[in-house]
Parts: sequence; C-alpha cells; structure tokens
Amino acid sequence: MCTFATERQDEAKDGGHKASFLSPEFASGLHKVQHVIRTEDIRALAEAHLEGTPGFLVDVVVSDGSNIRVIVDHDENTSIEFCMGLSRHIEGSLDREVQDFSLDVTSPGLDKPLKLHRQYLKNVGRDVAVMPVEGAKIEGELKAVEEDHFVVQTREKRRIEGRKAKAWFEEDHTFAYGDVHWTKVIISFNKPRA
Repeated sequence: MCTFATERQDEAKDGGHKASFLSPEFASGLHKVQHVIRTEDIRALAEAHLEGTPGFLVDVVVSDGSNIRVIVDHDENTSIEFCMGLSRHIEGSLDREVQDFSLDVTSPGLDKPLKLHRQYLKNVGRDVAVMPVEGAKIEGELKAVEEDHFVVQTREKRRIEGRKAKAWFEEDHTFAYGDVHWTKVIISFNKPRA
C-alpha cells in the first residue's frame, strides 16, 4: 500500500483568512464550480491524469467539503512515486488561495475488498477469500475473470474410498459479481500452491 498526503494549510498567505473554494478551470477552460470541492471534479482530474497509463481510479471521497481521499490502483505495482504524481497533478489544479484542503492519494490497501473488474483481472492467480450473498466464505485461487462473473478454484485433500491415502481435489466455483458481499486477496508469505 502506498499513501501520499498533503496537509491542509491553517492560514492563507494573505494574512490568515480562511479561503473559500473556486474549482480550477479544466483543460477546456469551460468547467467551473464555485465554493465547493466536488467529488466529480476530483474524479475528472484523476481520470484525465491516469488516462493511457497502467493506473486506474478506484474511488474518490470528498468529506467536509475539503478533505479529499483518492484511491488508485495500478495494473502492476502501485508505487509512492505513482501516488505522488497524481497528488501533485490534483493539487496543482486546485487553488489553496481560494479554498484550503487536505489531499490523500493512496492505494486500496491489502485488506480492502476488490471493487472493480480491473482489480479482479490484476489478481488472477492469487488466493482470494469470497463472501457470497448466500452461503459460506470460500477461499481459493482466482482462476478466471469475465465481464459478468469470476471463477475461484478450491483445493482440498480428501480420502479416496477404499484407500488410506488422500488425494487433492480441485473444484471451480463461479460467482456473478452481484452475488458476493466482498472478495479480498489473501496475503500469504508461504510458498506458492503446488
């Protein structure tokens, strides 16, 4: 997980008055929003910066009008430099002279559920835990990801009838995205599955 945050300035440069916000003009120069930092404006800034890169936007939260949290992921590895670059882009597009803000650009974190199809794609081959809407939690390898569903393969040793030895049995479980409460990557420092 990487996080890059900028703190709110307590006082504006012009003698300590709290500033009100006038959102930046975007590339077209036509889009202005007065007095409020809006989620959709931050989302547009982030998406414009990430376009054509292996990075992608997971979520944007703007609370109390000026506390901004941008959650991003990367197809390969989310680095601090990646988060810093996006943070600088967003911060450079906002004006602290007009409205002070705090900005936190971070990766989703290892313990957070997968939210986007692209996150599922990036984690194919990794072990995941799935909590279906109906039934018990299942843990196994994320084997396949499609537009409307994903497949998790479980593996367990079972006794073979008539023999003392146990053998490995694999079973595929298919889930529609809407049929699960959450899917989380299982972090393991053990050797890969045999």
